[in-house]
Amino acid sequence: MVHTEFGNEISGVPTFTATEFEQKRTKYCVLIPVLNEEHNIFAQFARMNPDLCDIIICDGGSADQSADLDMLSSHGVNALLVKTGPGKQGAQLRMGFWWALTRGYEGFITVDGNNKDSVEDLSQFIEKLDDGYDFVQGSRYMPGGKAINTPLIRHLSVKLIHVPLIRLSSGFPFTDTTNAFRGHSKNYITHADVQLFRDIFASYELLAYLSVRAKQLGLRVCEIPVCRAYPNTGKTPTKISLIRGNTGLLKILIKNLGRSYHP
Repeated sequence: MVHTEFGNEISGVPTFTATEFEQKRTKYCVLIPVLNEEHNIFAQFARMNPDLCDIIICDGGSADQSADLDMLSSHGVNALLVKTGPGKQGAQLRMGFWWALTRGYEGFITVDGNNKDSVEDLSQFIEKLDDGYDFVQGSRYMPGGKAINTPLIRHLSVKLIHVPLIRLSSGFPFTDTTNAFRGHSKNYITHADVQLFRDIFASYELLAYLSVRAKQLGLRVCEIPVCRAYPNTGKTPTKISLIRGNTGLLKILIKNLGRSYHP
């Protein structure tokens, strides 16, 4: 086990600590942003195959057992990154992408850590990255995909607001644009006209930006069918509040349409 601290010397990356349980083993890695998901993330690990690609947890400063070293190691996690600097999901992903690049991965799959996504489909993303695609979007709404128990307000906001604005911004006929189950090539993440290591990507800006920038740059983009399942009962697993959160997302989409996040 190797523990390293990364300070303010890295431009565009929040301060963080890295604990490596194992050395790099695979060509690709899966980056999982987590914040207080102990009741979901360990159930998700049980459905994942750590031999397919290294599992990297990008923790936002959890106060529960989500970042417990013994638990993570016993579930096949390769490394734990814990953000100590400012920012939300976008900062967690910037931390993860930067660290994974320095480790030499050729591609990066992202997926939420709330046990909603069909992580059994990781191999599909790997196949598309091997085929030379630069951005692979998982979709619950395309043929072969499944949307289970999606809350009505979420379903309508995706279909009527998010998808149309991302389609207009990108020029690609996406069917599911809020789904963070995605694949990214090294070529895309390191492209000179992407420059994702900027503090402007603090929360959900990075997800919107990466949805559209690949097609704008003429890179190879595709969608693949996945399943996203919400629980039958109980609280909906999401970090986005109904009014304030969705209003913030709409502002991000409009800024993204106006190319405000371009370097």
